[in-house]
Amino acid sequence: MRIAVDAMGGDHAPHEIVVGCVEAARLYPQITRLFLVGDSDSLERELKKCGSVPASIEIRHASQVVGMEESPAVAIRRKKDSSISRAVELIKDGEADAVFSAGNTGAAVAATTLKLRTLEGVDRPGIATVLPTPVKPFVLIDAGATTDCTPDILVQFAVMGAVYSKEIIGQDKPRVGLLSIGEEDSKGNEATKDAFKILEKSPLDFAGNVESRDIFNGVVDVVVCDGFVGNVVLKTSEAVAHTISHWIKEECSRNPLRIIGALMARGAFKTIKRRSDPAMYGGAPLLGVNGICIIGHGSSSSRAVCNGLRVAAESIAHQVTHLIVDGVKEMQAFK
Repeated sequence: MRIAVDAMGGDHAPHEIVVGCVEAARLYPQITRLFLVGDSDSLERELKKCGSVPASIEIRHASQVVGMEESPAVAIRRKKDSSISRAVELIKDGEADAVFSAGNTGAAVAATTLKLRTLEGVDRPGIATVLPTPVKPFVLIDAGATTDCTPDILVQFAVMGAVYSKEIIGQDKPRVGLLSIGEEDSKGNEATKDAFKILEKSPLDFAGNVESRDIFNGVVDVVVCDGFVGNVVLKTSEAVAHTISHWIKEECSRNPLRIIGALMARGAFKTIKRRSDPAMYGGAPLLGVNGICIIGHGSSSSRAVCNGLRVAAESIAHQVTHLIVDGVKEMQAFK
């Protein structure tokens, strides 16, 4: 398994990216080659800080970086030697099987879509984000790659999400829900209503429409929506979690008695933090492109990078892209 890494992408690059890659190279011997793509001088300095460097790590120089605030399409067009472009090209040239980037999400989507194209039968790619619930994690797709969707694209997202849930999350027969404004099949916009008609006839375990208030109850394993709605759901969820965490800290420190109570509950707080930590999932796959692409959070720590590379390796081993092609082909009969 060979993975190319955009070593200059992310808020804490290249340090956290390099440390995460070294950890992954030590933990996962199935990763036979890790290409660190970026400024070679910077990467060599970071590798020296890590002590003994596994032989599987190789530096590939790239002179440019796509900033987090840059326009993705413009940056990919103008910065031919950017670390994300060069990393994706390693897949295109057959040197790598997957790519990981914690940099500009739009640039990662643009680079992979333009250079690798989409899989056979897939119109547009979707970002699959894994989110926790008290019962089990679920896959939200799309989380921001494709904002305007046709019914066919939503159906393709359902297939891709189900494949990822089964192969990587481990759900035996994933239940798929279509995010809408009501449970009735008459609720939603035209795209969701038409997608509903296709999905209810399909071989997927389709649960029908689900409302946003239900998705964190563990009722479904895959939540399907367009990228505009999905990104709003994702960022709102992150903001609510941050706000609640702030309130708990604030209230627990108001008086000595509450401080003592908080100290006694410290173990419970740590468990909650661990269960909701996005670093545990490593990153979100961009499904539907002709290659494995894992997109990490911009603030990815070395642990998140390491887990992102683990997920990339698992996606390669489980042949996720091939299963998506087979699933999309099977769905054609139900349109």
